[in-house]
Amino acid sequence: MSEALTLDDLAVPLRVLRLLTADFGHLAAPAVRVTTVWPDRLELEFHDDLAGFESWRDALGIAPDAVTHATQSAGRTRVLHASSEYAGAQLELVGYGRIPAAVAAGAAA
Repeated sequence: MSEALTLDDLAVPLRVLRLLTADFGHLAAPAVRVTTVWPDRLELEFHDDLAGFESWRDALGIAPDAVTHATQSAGRTRVLHASSEYAGAQLELVGYGRIPAAVAAGAAA
């Protein structure tokens, strides 16, 4: 078994979170995830807030064509994903938005 990581091992994404707070504190607050599974990654998730996702994508200079799109929950949830390198960390943006029931039903037909 490998050694457990320490909080110091997560310094890169935590430092990036601090930078983002200082530079973009006026933007929508995301759900933030830092994990020992990917110690150089910072994830910013936007639930039911695709506009928040888009604001962050634009502020970080991620091109619109770099965003991938998928659906989940039997076509009821739209998922947008973009990633970028930022100050030494892998930054992952994920946006979740509900697809109106009529649209989801039409897609299933």
